[in-house]
Amino acid sequence: MQQPGAYMDVAQVTLYVFWIFFAGLIYYLRREDKREGYPLDSTARGGGVVHGFPKMPDPKSYLLRDGHIATLPNHKNDRRDVAVAPIARWPGAPVEPTGNPMLDGVGPGSWADREDVPELNIDNVPCIVPLRLAEGTFLEPRDPDPRGMTVIGADSEIAGVVTDVWVDRAEALIRYLEVEVATGVGGEAGGTSARKRVLLPMPFCLVNRRRGRVTVNAILGRQFADVPVTKSPDQVTKREEDRIVGYYGAGTLYATPARQEPLL
Repeated sequence: MQQPGAYMDVAQVTLYVFWIFFAGLIYYLRREDKREGYPLDSTARGGGVVHGFPKMPDPKSYLLRDGHIATLPNHKNDRRDVAVAPIARWPGAPVEPTGNPMLDGVGPGSWADREDVPELNIDNVPCIVPLRLAEGTFLEPRDPDPRGMTVIGADSEIAGVVTDVWVDRAEALIRYLEVEVATGVGGEAGGTSARKRVLLPMPFCLVNRRRGRVTVNAILGRQFADVPVTKSPDQVTKREEDRIVGYYGAGTLYATPARQEPLL
């Protein structure tokens, strides 16, 4: 006969072990995901920071393939001088821009203060370059070639002309269009308008082969003159990418006063 208390339900024990393991896994992953974005800034009375549960993980160092050491968590990408102010005094109140929302990196135009160096591919050369420098890279002949096309803003005004295409050599796709625009400086009678070249992210534009034009709904034609420019005419850094994309993102809400109003 089986002695009392000698019975063990293996299935039930296995289930309990799985629950304990799964709870531990969630705890571990929840701590690890706090290496980015934590601690939070509290807007409650007294301010301070919020670590939440579980507590913040201990710093961990990672050896990058370029030889640099990255330690996380850190706050190198944080921007403490954002030009916004709360619209009310209660905690968690929405904020509104206090400066130029198109350039200040707020709302849909927010950007992180990433390293001011270009993204590199596996060969340690810049990933994103203009097509004129991407040896062996070309546009698919069956696709429209935007070079030479006119760029039209959300107000149907001409912004400029596409002069080149910037490609990602690591992903084999188009990242930006290079557009020559007028800056509005030096356009007095008898003078010539100054020109500059800016980058237009592909997700913000529509290439129309039949009409030979590129349309952009995010910003107005005249606002292309204020698009942040790159330090180098042939390469773009991570910080510059964020600021450029952020400018167009900001335009989806701040390009015109009407975009900040209710739809109904």
